[in-house]
Amino acid sequence: MSTHTEFTQTEVPDAGANDVYATSVADEQASEGAHVFNAAGGDWNDLVDEATSLGEERIVVNMGPQHPSTHGVLRLILEIDGETVTEARAGIGYLHTGIEKNMEYRTWVQGVTFCTRMDYLTPMFQEAAYCLAIEKLLGITDDIPERANVIRVLMMEMTRISSHLICLGTGGMEMGATTVMTVAFRERERLLRVIEMITGLRMNNAYIRPGGVAQDLPPGAIDALRDMVPEVRRGLGELEALLNENPILKGRTVDVGVLNLAGCMALGITGPVLRSTGLPHDLRKLDPYCGYETYDFEVKTRTSQDAYGRLRIRIDEMYESLKIIEQATDRLQADEGPIMVADKKIAWPAQLALGSDGLGNSLDHIREIMGTSMESLIHHFKLVTEGFRVPAGQAYVGIESPKGELGCHIVSDGGTRPYRAHFRDPSFNNLQAVAAMCEGSQIADVIVAVASIDPVMGGVDR
Repeated sequence: MSTHTEFTQTEVPDAGANDVYATSVADEQASEGAHVFNAAGGDWNDLVDEATSLGEERIVVNMGPQHPSTHGVLRLILEIDGETVTEARAGIGYLHTGIEKNMEYRTWVQGVTFCTRMDYLTPMFQEAAYCLAIEKLLGITDDIPERANVIRVLMMEMTRISSHLICLGTGGMEMGATTVMTVAFRERERLLRVIEMITGLRMNNAYIRPGGVAQDLPPGAIDALRDMVPEVRRGLGELEALLNENPILKGRTVDVGVLNLAGCMALGITGPVLRSTGLPHDLRKLDPYCGYETYDFEVKTRTSQDAYGRLRIRIDEMYESLKIIEQATDRLQADEGPIMVADKKIAWPAQLALGSDGLGNSLDHIREIMGTSMESLIHHFKLVTEGFRVPAGQAYVGIESPKGELGCHIVSDGGTRPYRAHFRDPSFNNLQAVAAMCEGSQIADVIVAVASIDPVMGGVDR
């Protein structure tokens, strides 16, 4: 007779070979009535092999990374008993780009073009967190022009709606509701048209820069914003009609992916997942930045703690973002001003403009630096090639992205590029909830639970 327990996922030797060890383990099991588990690291493939070699009736299934419902390249390792998930793990790293390490070899300004590509659905938020951290180290947080801060808020809130629309649209598609996807993408297109008009790009904008923003609003932008807001509000009404009281949707989402407040606190979960437990945690209110304390909006919460509550929170937040966009538009129309800090040693690049060939230096600026002022040309050349220096030290800034707290921690050694840049991406932290949300549920509910987290793997893997 042999004794067996799961101990760091290895089998106990046969009792005849090691009587003392087997007896002690058996006694321990008899006294405690439970298996012994020790956490251990290792390669995922080894873990799967060990799980399948135990000789029990266990089925281990890989959902992803090539799967239409795992948000690009997320690998879910599911142990199933029939249709029930008994164990769930998330395997990440398939989209690793080395962005944070690459930023150490670029100037402070060039770093914006890297971090904007992390969570590619929320580019403005990475740019804002990174630039706010740089400005904190430079000691110029209070010197940022008011107009630049208003434009930053405007762009972030448009991006927030765009991200939530992707979450709802792809979540609907994963459940077979393709109309939800087409409506969501249609409304997102309205936002991206305005974002492209202002920044020159639909995504990966590199528009928010240390000291301000790359350029002011182009002619016609205010009118475009005024036209866009009521159209998007109408589209959100259509989404609500499709979703809110849809019995099929409620059957798929109510009491699915449940995670209570204690679970969120233990795992460091933020964003709509945390607010679905009833806690109004939003850094725009708790630790305001870019002047958010001067805007009128509410932090939306629910108490259902499930996928349905998170869906409703995202819809409510989009309406609040539209309110902020309207307030920002009024301020931009009423007040002209600079959009970059006054210190010319930091304010790079100078005099950008949108032309027929895209974003570049304005013709007036080129005429000055190439034809009339050798000093301007030298200054431009030094700033572009070498960059400005940031005092030695470190800074952390957290902002409220659509998915939760997005933090940027930068370290400077006094040079023209970061010594270290590290981001707290909310998708990375929130993915820890996969096991808590999915174990004990059906396979079909795993899709809904992960969609309610809304992870973007570009931000998770970085």
